Amino acid sequence: MIETPLRGSPPEEIPLDAAPLVRVIAQVRYPLIASVETAGFIGPFQEAIRDEYPVLRPEKSRNVVLGPKDAISTRYDVLWRFHDESETWRVTLAPGFLAIETSRYTSRNDFLDRLRRVLTELHAHVNPRTVDRLGVRYIDRIVGRNLSDLPQLVRPEMAGILATPLAKDAQQLIAEALFRLPEGEDQLRARWASVPAGSTVDPAAVDPIDEPSWILDLDAFSQEFGAFEVESIGARARTLAERIYSFFRWVVTDEFHRRHGGRS
Repeated sequence: MIETPLRGSPPEEIPLDAAPLVRVIAQVRYPLIASVETAGFIGPFQEAIRDEYPVLRPEKSRNVVLGPKDAISTRYDVLWRFHDESETWRVTLAPGFLAIETSRYTSRNDFLDRLRRVLTELHAHVNPRTVDRLGVRYIDRIVGRNLSDLPQLVRPEMAGILATPLAKDAQQLIAEALFRLPEGEDQLRARWASVPAGSTVDPAAVDPIDEPSWILDLDAFSQEFGAFEVESIGARARTLAERIYSFFRWVVTDEFHRRHGGRS
């Protein structure tokens, strides 16, 4: 039993044959690079990653900016969305960030290797000089019989009202906690929620589905400002991912591992 997931070495990974992960995301934010808006500028970056992510689907993002004296202006950014052929992996390049995400996660090493590869090409072809923020996020979803049996699968602190007779009348429950991590200025935001069919806690990251579900959303991030160095970003991303896994292991029970095909 893990006493505290916020300190100490991460536990050994237990692979799950039927992991309930629905999305894993890593994002690196940097000061705005306006040239990323132009197709000609990002062409070499596209060519560098096209073998892995051959499908390009650009989108426009609307951003509301608060200026002096509370003046509000709107800015539209181009988001260059690069997908693999199965569209289960996506790289997003924007003027102020790069993100990689997947709905088909296989392992921490694979995910971090993919992050390192796209950061290497970002450094070579876009060349951001500094990093403003690094975040890693893992989102799990429990449905069906496992949702009914949730008090057996997670700690009592996480099940909350769902472990009481009030559960049958609860339509939606959302809880959130923000923790300081021992690694410098790093933090971990944990959100867990029971939501009805057709609902979600974050439409940008978790699609609504046609049945009730319980969502565990773990987001670890660092806002220490520093130089853009691929290896140091990769090492920090690994530390954040390990801390998320420690928290996940603190949340779930042995029965959770059994039901999801845990292999020790």
